[in-house]
Amino acid sequence: MLNCFVVAAGGAVGAVARYLIGLLPLPPGSGFPVKTFLINVFGSFLIGLVTAWAAKDSPSPMLVLFLKVGICGGFTTFSSFALETQGLMKQGAGGIALIYMILSMVCGVMAVYAAQKLI
Repeated sequence: MLNCFVVAAGGAVGAVARYLIGLLPLPPGSGFPVKTFLINVFGSFLIGLVTAWAAKDSPSPMLVLFLKVGICGGFTTFSSFALETQGLMKQGAGGIALIYMILSMVCGVMAVYAAQKLI
């Protein structure tokens, strides 16, 4: 039960950070979703830092849960996707990583499309 509260607290921090970044006044123009792109790249960088630090220094598992699942998960689930893909590549499962990347992106976009057609 305590783990759920730790994740929820971190998730709140991550979600608020994502919201605040979404408020940044960037000039419109190219149509490229710059804010979401920056959130996803920064979230991936952050989860990489947390994972490397946790492997090196063995901090409290609750702190790692707060940072990795809570903050990074609340900020962007893309960071988890990036970490899992990198883990597959590190294990020598490049083919599975490629399939995971393609299926995640294609099926994710198709799921959004399908859901929007339902309404």
